[in-house]
Amino acid sequence: MIILPIFSTVVTFIFAIAVFNRYRHRRGTYLLLWGIGLVLYGFGTLSEVVLSFSYSEFFLKLWYLSGAMLTAAWLGQGTIHLLVRRRGVASTLTAILTAVSLLAVVLVFMAPTTAAAASYSPAEPISAQYKDILVRSGLITFLTIILNIYGTLGLVGGALYSAFLFWRKQVLLDRVIGNVLIAAGALMPAMAGSLVKAGLVDWLYLSELLGAVLMYLGFLRATASKPVGAKTTAAAPSGD
Repeated sequence: MIILPIFSTVVTFIFAIAVFNRYRHRRGTYLLLWGIGLVLYGFGTLSEVVLSFSYSEFFLKLWYLSGAMLTAAWLGQGTIHLLVRRRGVASTLTAILTAVSLLAVVLVFMAPTTAAAASYSPAEPISAQYKDILVRSGLITFLTIILNIYGTLGLVGGALYSAFLFWRKQVLLDRVIGNVLIAAGALMPAMAGSLVKAGLVDWLYLSELLGAVLMYLGFLRATASKPVGAKTTAAAPSGD
């Protein structure tokens, strides 16, 4: 199964480069935040690649921190920063997310591991083993739940809301399709969590790859060049 995390890592970092390049040319804090979220996504899948060869406490904690806690929150924050128009709200939420993320980094990297690390098997997905190795405090678990709910609602909800706006106004069909793809891609890793709990741990890697591919295709479709004379609107998770 190592091939899936490898592909996910390659796709995600290519996606991140495209977003940062767009930020370099067009600016927009939302692009910067999406780029950060994608780098975190890439760190998570890269950690899976490393852990497929041998155990590493650092990459175990990086995997949990980036994949389980922070990726969805930062991707969602990018969409929130684009859609929330009331002055100061988005920037305040970003500051809060930054503080919470720093707290999460400290908590996770200070968390102890158990003797189960000695029996770690590279042949088994990390998603099937981390609970026996990483000691998660109540605060870590609480932050994991809150960050994922916040991020998923922000990214998926924002993408669907923008798709609805474009559809209602009958303009920019590319952005309707693009935003639907982004929403579908964002839901893939979230759905994987339920599959892991059901014992289908291998589906995590496939869902991560499908999520990265769908979000990237959605981004490309939503940011495609607009025909001359096309109407525009301000709210688009992947707009200019």
